[in-house]
Amino acid sequence: MLQLGSNRSAIRELFEQGKILKQKFGNDKVYDFSIGNPSVPAPNIVNDALKKLVNETDSIKLHGYTSAEGDLTVRQSIADYMNKKYNANASANLIYLTTGAAAALTISIKAIVSSESDEAIVFTPYFPEYYVFIKNANAKVVEVEPDLNTFYPDFDDFENKITKNTKIVIINSPNNPTGVFYNADVIKKLVEIVDKKQKEYNSDIYIISDEPYRELLYLDAEYPCINNYYNNSIITYSFSKSLSIPGERVGYILINEKCKDADSLFRAVAGAGRSMGFVCANTLFQYMIPEVLGKTSDFSIYIKNKNYLREKLTAIGYEVINPDGAFYMFVKSPIPDAIEFSKMALKYNLLLVPSDSFGIKGYVRISYCTSFDTVLNSITAFENLKKATENL
Repeated sequence: MLQLGSNRSAIRELFEQGKILKQKFGNDKVYDFSIGNPSVPAPNIVNDALKKLVNETDSIKLHGYTSAEGDLTVRQSIADYMNKKYNANASANLIYLTTGAAAALTISIKAIVSSESDEAIVFTPYFPEYYVFIKNANAKVVEVEPDLNTFYPDFDDFENKITKNTKIVIINSPNNPTGVFYNADVIKKLVEIVDKKQKEYNSDIYIISDEPYRELLYLDAEYPCINNYYNNSIITYSFSKSLSIPGERVGYILINEKCKDADSLFRAVAGAGRSMGFVCANTLFQYMIPEVLGKTSDFSIYIKNKNYLREKLTAIGYEVINPDGAFYMFVKSPIPDAIEFSKMALKYNLLLVPSDSFGIKGYVRISYCTSFDTVLNSITAFENLKKATENL
């Protein structure tokens, strides 16, 4: 715990360095692509719903405790929405409201694994906190390599990495940090492998689908709900990105009704939440949820940023992984050491997260959920950085 508290994640470290640079040079002279902090405002319905709650709801109820797992009416509204939108096999009695997707993941992992021999599979590159959450639950992190042409998982490596000790497989689509979207064919292939191994070992393997970017999809494609493809599945969700409210920390865990021993798993989720103090998510924002389901911020600026940035970086000579969703762009470092490249970028006031903390070397992540002016004004810095690498 001392080590975790003394050493920020690479993302947070850059974010803090950015604050110092902005004080020194001014906000408009620093190109901060470090953190996934939405730049577009929340839709009006968020503030309208909150104002209505404050003005029309009994103060004791509004600021008091709900059930530990969350208000049942709110959970029912989520179940109804998910069933209508995704046919998600959702039941209010199997939904647990959380303080964001981080709590949802931490609780879910803790509910499933129980010993150092238990294994949780992650697909590289992956959100660095997955590693922290799994280790905190005393389990082993198993990394699966990507297919570098598609940045889908390497299916052969995936199949080889599943053992009798595998308890969890975490998927994240659209992906942080690549922006790659797992379409139905990818999900079917993943599920086929997991189901085969689950039967081979006569064990229970749970797929946790981490979906904070579910609505941030730029393709004309239907989002493949994991619950329609695999029974032992859990969805973790946050309203942070879809509604541009990351600081409010509100989300949920949704256990598939068809999950083996679903009721017992939900009790384990409740127990894990209790053990870590994650009970009764923020009441005010719980009551907001029914009003905002299916609503999103205006994502058009992200699309504009993505298209412009990809076009310009490619023209400069960078190798860019085309993002299908979220608001991240994965760019190959022009030099082998991405950490060194990230340090070079700082000289040009560019904040780029090296991929090493995502479980893969040689890339940087660009979080383009910024203003278009930041993207526009950064291009000269990217050009100068690329020239600097060519002179090494």
